[in-house]
Amino acid sequence: MSTHGRSAEESTFVRTYTLTRGRTKPRHLLGLETVLDAGTGRPGPGQVAECEEILALCREHRRSVTELAGRLRRPVTAVKILVSDLLDADALVVSVTDAYTASDADADERPTTHLLAALSVGLKRKWPDAVAYPQAG
Repeated sequence: MSTHGRSAEESTFVRTYTLTRGRTKPRHLLGLETVLDAGTGRPGPGQVAECEEILALCREHRRSVTELAGRLRRPVTAVKILVSDLLDADALVVSVTDAYTASDADADERPTTHLLAALSVGLKRKWPDAVAYPQAG
């Protein structure tokens, strides 16, 4: 790795470390697919600019943790920590989407395990070098 590449990598690490104030875990249990909506609260004083960006994105419409991380070009873990701070301030709320609130009578509207498995295979095919997660089994 070139000196420039190492320097850029170290700079990104330091920026992420300062972004989260050295924290490595969020206080709330958040999945990649957790959907967030703007709440009635406000971010606390001293919160980073990315918190305002997260709020602006969520005011437009509901966003998943994954989408926020992608749009901010930040590691998912760092975004989860910031989202956790915003949840504590009631500036964000976890949105329960229709797909997860369907009654048993509407069970056919939920994604099937077959569909989810097919989606997983497609994603692995498109991004074979992505980080692998253990299979549920």
